[in-house]
Amino acid sequence: MNQSLFAEFPSITAEQWKEVIVKDLKGADYDKKLVWKTPEGFNVRPFYTAADIADLQHLKYAPGVFPYVRGVRRDNDWKVSQTIEPDSRGVSVDNSLILSILMKGVDSITYRVKGEGLSDDDFNVLTKDIAFPYIETNFRPCCKGALKTLQQVVAKVKAENWDVNSIEGSIDYDPLRRLTLEGNFCDETAFTTAKSLIETSKVLPKYRVIGVSPYIYHNAGSTIVQELAFGLSMGSEYLSQLTDLGLGIDEIASRIRFTFAVGPNYFMEIAKFRAARMLWSQVVKNYGGSDSAAGVKIHAVTSEWNQTIYDPYVNMLRGTTEAMSAALAGVDSLEVTPFNTPYASRDEFSTRIARNVQLLLKEEAYLDRVTDPSAGSYYIESLTASIAGEAWKLFVEIEEKGGYIAALKEGFIQGLVKATTQRKDLNIATRRDILLGTNQYPNFTEKLDKKILEQQTSASCYRCSDKADKHEIETIVDPVKLYRGAEAFEKLRMKTEKQGKVPVAFMLTYGNLSMCRARAQFSCNFFAVAGFEVQDNNRFADIGEGVEAALQAGAAIVVACSSDDEYAEAVPVINEKIAGRAIVVVAGDPVCRPDLEAKGINHFINVKSNVLETLKAYQQELDIK
Repeated sequence: MNQSLFAEFPSITAEQWKEVIVKDLKGADYDKKLVWKTPEGFNVRPFYTAADIADLQHLKYAPGVFPYVRGVRRDNDWKVSQTIEPDSRGVSVDNSLILSILMKGVDSITYRVKGEGLSDDDFNVLTKDIAFPYIETNFRPCCKGALKTLQQVVAKVKAENWDVNSIEGSIDYDPLRRLTLEGNFCDETAFTTAKSLIETSKVLPKYRVIGVSPYIYHNAGSTIVQELAFGLSMGSEYLSQLTDLGLGIDEIASRIRFTFAVGPNYFMEIAKFRAARMLWSQVVKNYGGSDSAAGVKIHAVTSEWNQTIYDPYVNMLRGTTEAMSAALAGVDSLEVTPFNTPYASRDEFSTRIARNVQLLLKEEAYLDRVTDPSAGSYYIESLTASIAGEAWKLFVEIEEKGGYIAALKEGFIQGLVKATTQRKDLNIATRRDILLGTNQYPNFTEKLDKKILEQQTSASCYRCSDKADKHEIETIVDPVKLYRGAEAFEKLRMKTEKQGKVPVAFMLTYGNLSMCRARAQFSCNFFAVAGFEVQDNNRFADIGEGVEAALQAGAAIVVACSSDDEYAEAVPVINEKIAGRAIVVVAGDPVCRPDLEAKGINHFINVKSNVLETLKAYQQELDIK
């Protein structure tokens, strides 16, 4: 049957679709209602058609073919990765933990090596019975221990007489990450060490020895475009520095491994990885590299910026959707960050859950069975092109400033990140962006374990796992700060919990039933975010009854919850009856607000409130320190 199934249906143009949508909007502005501008700097429309991707050149390429937008491989069987923390279980002495997880579906191990590397004896114990030809082995040492660690890998491969072409893995040597996070290099030999690593690794054709870490920018709050552009710039800096030292483009590019974060913006993240492969291939090609060397190796790790201490099991859901984005996008390896990362060391339960997320995506959802399933999607292909275009513009701007190091020294990159984080922080503070269980819909009864509370209030809430070992070297750039989006709200709630006796926010509901209930629910969520005890009520028969109940409850805050029409008369009466024994708050932004303010009623909460700053002010008024 040669006739297409859809030939029986008339084709519909984008203009016809838009006409129907505009009609359904009944006079509302199409652009304001349905077109949104991403933090990345481009607009996203409510629908896309074949016309939107008609001119995209990358669509004609298959997986495994330059420029690799659809993947460097022709399959989608990514590696399930897990990091082993040396301080979590003395693994330099006992590698039983590693052998255990290898029997549970992991086929990519990352060893975090502290200090200047392991002794040969400890290295051999750590890697005992690990078959390098079948398990991807990655090491993340301090910058001064990188060459020693690689030499130990090479020695083990030779000692075991393994086929060198079957050995895959990496040494995550990334002095630019150190520069970005600490403000300096480990020492003045950073790039000569990188050259030595590449030369030493020649005996292992598939082993990567230079790390590029754009994920740190995600965990500092940057946009997707910034993460991608800064990563390209970091990679380009290595190509530039190492070619100046006499190495060829192909031998450098074939030794680089990128680590990207994967955040919560599901479709955008899929598009980001596709754009990353396409753009890096262009960078390598522009340096004179071959098509084969231009294929990027991508490791992905789920977001830490997006994780929360309160309601931490939501982190499991976050990690699952993020892992799906990475898997569908065709990354080479993936690590799901354990849900308790912000407040605890990795343990058996949290790592098991993280590991099993990937196993479910493979063994039950079959996401490894199809290569680049999003190919041809009008929306994702358009996003891929948009992200690639914006990231390339920013990358070129950095290159015109002299490259990554020069842009850092100028403060250009830090300035962009700071501007982005300020916007993100404001969106979280005003609840334009929701962190479930933290700045919206909190668990009213949740209390932190005392040990966690003491730990978090005595130090930064962010578990700075990316901080390099410190050395006394002069700072040459302003470091980029890692943090989590939830930190400010978590500190707010922790401050309340530390007081012992938690203030009561009492909902004084009266009048219009639907309005008083809606505003009471809003207000309960509002004050529970700060850890206040909230007492909701269905509806009081009259104001006097409500005031009496509030005072009996020992309320520190009494929230008037009713309709705007009833506030003008009722709120002054409530305020008079409370007589300064509690803070009177009005739920909403009524027209009568100026009149109420003239009568000394100055506390209002509504959907436009800056929740964070408003709650800080209430804590200060209640002497919560």
